[in-house]
Amino acid sequence: MSRLIDMGLEQLASVVFRMGEMAYKTVSLSLESYIEGTNVLTRVQDLSEALIVMAEEAEDKAFELIARFQPVASDLRILKSYMKITYDFERYGRYALDVSQVQRKSGGLEQCERWINESIREMSEKVLSMVRTSILSLKNHDIELAKTLSETENQVDDMYFRYLDRLVEKAPATNKCTISSVLVARYLERIADHATYVGESIIYLATGEKVTLR
Repeated sequence: MSRLIDMGLEQLASVVFRMGEMAYKTVSLSLESYIEGTNVLTRVQDLSEALIVMAEEAEDKAFELIARFQPVASDLRILKSYMKITYDFERYGRYALDVSQVQRKSGGLEQCERWINESIREMSEKVLSMVRTSILSLKNHDIELAKTLSETENQVDDMYFRYLDRLVEKAPATNKCTISSVLVARYLERIADHATYVGESIIYLATGEKVTLR
């Protein structure tokens, strides 16, 4: 027998799923433009702002459900998880916007040395796969898929620090490519962190178990 709160939870889930798809689009668009040297700042900014609005919508819905239906513990776990996930999706958009702003001010990878270009491309592909995995595992409540984010996040961290080490050894003291690529690499590392946060929330949502995937 369905409860009155169940319809509201389904509506909230719908908002969160749509946020996930928009967050992936935002990150993908931003990284592609940085790699290819195109300017999509206005589009990314619009998407990032839309994610903020949707996060507020999800938060309002969650508080409405709490106020109206006095949810039991399992419902509260779902609400808490969704609220945390919407924050992480919002951060995807924020870092994507940061990447596009760097691209506009300092340029993309077209003037960079080949090894820098390859490093950022490799990190971008890895991070995009994490974003997609976080969304798929949320939609399916796939705990095992969510847990795979931990290993990939460790790989991104390793790539990030190896890149910094090589940059110190090889790059000129200052130039636009060095500055922009360091910033973008950091944003990619942070997006990867938030993908693991989503994975942690999914596991908590599905099982009630609090785990750390980092």
